[in-house]
Amino acid sequence: MNKGNYTILIAEDQVDIAKLLKKGLTEEGYQCLVVKNGEEVLKLVKHNSISLILLDWMMPKLKGIDVCKQLRSEHISTPIIFLTAKDTIEDTIEGLKSGANDYIKKPFNFEELLARIETHLRLYYKIDEVLHLGDLSLNMSKHQVLKSKKPINLTDKEFNFLAHLVRHKGQVCTRQSIIEDVWDIHFDYDSGVLDVYMNAIRKKMKLDRNELIKTVRGVGFIADE
Repeated sequence: MNKGNYTILIAEDQVDIAKLLKKGLTEEGYQCLVVKNGEEVLKLVKHNSISLILLDWMMPKLKGIDVCKQLRSEHISTPIIFLTAKDTIEDTIEGLKSGANDYIKKPFNFEELLARIETHLRLYYKIDEVLHLGDLSLNMSKHQVLKSKKPINLTDKEFNFLAHLVRHKGQVCTRQSIIEDVWDIHFDYDSGVLDVYMNAIRKKMKLDRNELIKTVRGVGFIADE
């Protein structure tokens, strides 16, 4: 499992806890974004490729429980783990019924949190399985690409770029979201590098410009059969 391919959104208004989570998850290899209120969660999820959300319940502007309900009402199925001091059985039941995938009470054990995060990522993104796009297949654990059952030799960056698009098959992936997810760069960056990598990927796989992966001018790319 290449943890660098996954971005975890930490929604936590307590600065010390947010810093602890970001430090620990970054050291594990994950990419992290941190927000302090519920409204920021909604904005980031809608405009970025978020792999999993660690969600506090009691946040300013919009509570975590309401954030979870709104995301699910909009059919956004990104895994959500409540990480909260609300510790009654009733709270847990309400959190899970709101659409969360898991519920962890503070204070928490970091090793347990890591295990649960990895479990939900594996379940949701089917990491141990093979991603498919037309006659293309990507074995995520082996970092192997096959086209019509023939191996294609891609660099790590090319593989991660392609995997990002296939993982979001049918969705337009913006240039910025790709740069942030694959290159881990969270500031303005010359996204022209993506065209260089895409040309290399298409050449190696002998793809026409509109075959399987299409360029959406001014926006990004979309993997579509």
